[in-house]
Amino acid sequence: MKRALRQLERAIEDATTYQEWHEASQEHDRLSGAEEWKNIDRSRHYDYELIRNRLAQIRQARERHDVNKLVFHLHEGLHGNLGNISNPQLYQYTRTGTKRLIEDYLNEVSTALNYLCDNDFDEFPFKEKLDFFETTGNAFGQSCLMLSGGAALGLFHIGVCKSLWEEGLLPSIISGSSAGSIIAGVVGTHDDSELQNRLEPENIYLEAFRYIGWGGLLRGTPVLDGDHLEACLEENIPDMTFEEAYRKTGREINITVSPYDRHQFARLLNWRTSPNVLIRKASLASCAIPGIYPPVNLWAKNLEGERVPYIPGRKFVDGSIKDDLPIRRLARLYGVNHSIVSQTNPHVVPFISRSENSRSILPTLTDWAVRNVSMNLRYGIQLVQSRVESNDLGLMLDKARSVVQQKYIGDINLIPPRQPLNLLRMLANPSVSDVRNYIRLGEKTTWPKMDLVRNTTHISRTFRECLTRLDRLEAEKLRRLRLVNPSPQAS
Repeated sequence: MKRALRQLERAIEDATTYQEWHEASQEHDRLSGAEEWKNIDRSRHYDYELIRNRLAQIRQARERHDVNKLVFHLHEGLHGNLGNISNPQLYQYTRTGTKRLIEDYLNEVSTALNYLCDNDFDEFPFKEKLDFFETTGNAFGQSCLMLSGGAALGLFHIGVCKSLWEEGLLPSIISGSSAGSIIAGVVGTHDDSELQNRLEPENIYLEAFRYIGWGGLLRGTPVLDGDHLEACLEENIPDMTFEEAYRKTGREINITVSPYDRHQFARLLNWRTSPNVLIRKASLASCAIPGIYPPVNLWAKNLEGERVPYIPGRKFVDGSIKDDLPIRRLARLYGVNHSIVSQTNPHVVPFISRSENSRSILPTLTDWAVRNVSMNLRYGIQLVQSRVESNDLGLMLDKARSVVQQKYIGDINLIPPRQPLNLLRMLANPSVSDVRNYIRLGEKTTWPKMDLVRNTTHISRTFRECLTRLDRLEAEKLRRLRLVNPSPQAS
């Protein structure tokens, strides 16, 4: 038995695809006895009695075709983390999946929603059905993927996006800051027919860094060539606005930028708030670390499709200075209430726990100490800022203050292993082999979290799919109505 488990562990470690990893992991669960844990409802990590009762109510109403009762149960009881079923600790006992009760509940809710969506009921007319799916879906919320900064280490994000996309789990709402904005820009401007090929290491242009010289840092001139970075972005991101990209791919890309002026708030650029802004320029600005890259003027397309300055006279810099992970604004814009974070910031990654089940007193004391140190650092930096006149130095202090006051994690966190030598490669142009390794690292980090992502997004994905079908049906009904009752102008 032990020998077989060791062989499976090697197979899991050496897996080159998610399918290989999943099959070996499932067999490991079976041989190790973890599979038996899944079949036992009881656990201190969630309210299994509540979930058991909710499952019975919904299933009974659906099987009896009691539409009114089914709608009532779904409308009143759906919650993203009902009974704490999204607790990551429920995924620490097995390599794949979690409690059967939780998976049965999620599958039943999805089945019930599809049943209501795809059938006609006299007691549940189309308008009421559409209202139900819109209001209940909005109240339930949805997930987003947030890609942090991290310079060349941000290539890890490609592996994360690739593995989620291949399993049909890539959220449609994606934010990116600094290096993350480049990957978000690539993913957001290529549709599904293009994405597989685009995310191959050989098809990613890599020459992003060219040094001007560190000596200019003291003279207020940039260390790296901004034009060289822009040429790199032109090779990877098409000349598209946020709205054009959304219309093409259906993905809602969000890029964080910070005004070059001090005492200004960060902006979140997307097809809703700034539809005509060019994604390339937004990404360039989001990568413009003060003192390392020059600040950037944003550009947009006017009504004639011509390139024109966006907010003339104002320049923008690194988006992670103020808001590396803009969860609050995503919540306001899209109803996001669940986040998947791919975190590669080198000043953050070494200090984030990879374990979801550390609940001892030591972390509590550590958190208390960190909070106190952070508070004192924020106060000290703010004091220095008030006496600094240099804009570049002031922005660097902003960056330093943001390091100790931002929240760098989400509900599900994908974090690369600690590799101190990565710091030496942050601003180095990677080879194709390096990119392949970063992508593989992102994939292998995502695979163990895949079932957690799949389950926690199951209901919101079903809502989105049902609304897409209902919107299509409504558009078809309107088209038929126009054909039957043409307007006087048309006749």
